[in-house]
Amino acid sequence: MATQKLEMRRFGSAAALGLAFAAGALAALATQQRRYAELRLRVTEVERSDRQAMLTEQQRLQFYLLDKAMEDPELAAVYSNVQVESPIQRRQYLFANALYNNALLAYRVGIVNWEELHGHLRMFCQNRVFRDYWDAHRPHRASLHGGSEEAKVGRMVDRLIRDLNDADTEEWWVVGEPLAES
Repeated sequence: MATQKLEMRRFGSAAALGLAFAAGALAALATQQRRYAELRLRVTEVERSDRQAMLTEQQRLQFYLLDKAMEDPELAAVYSNVQVESPIQRRQYLFANALYNNALLAYRVGIVNWEELHGHLRMFCQNRVFRDYWDAHRPHRASLHGGSEEAKVGRMVDRLIRDLNDADTEEWWVVGEPLAES
């Protein structure tokens, strides 16, 4: 009987030791998983930041080229192959392009959300020159991949222009819904 009690005590001690080891291992695993999740989040943030920096730099270069084109009609003729009626109209289209690309960049880097972008674009779409620019560049947008951000934003502008044309109100700032980002 004494032997059985001794074996039971040893078994109980071993079981307790095993449970303690398992609890420690689970705690270490939970800590490791938390650290891994934190690292994954940090990598995602760095990648997003790098993408924003690259987009911003690319936009800076595009605005530089647009500025050159707006200053020099000969360079402006190279920038776009859209037929225009005058150098003034070409400069207006270049400026409309700069406004649109600035709004698109603000959305891409997270300065404005989808609804705010919709509001900015709705204001642009009130302008006849912007609408003419948009219509003249329809063939260019046709080459965009349908799932790209720019194609989605382009569809938003198309809807806005259609909604503004169909609206029976003078309150343009209430026309159109931003719809989902799909």
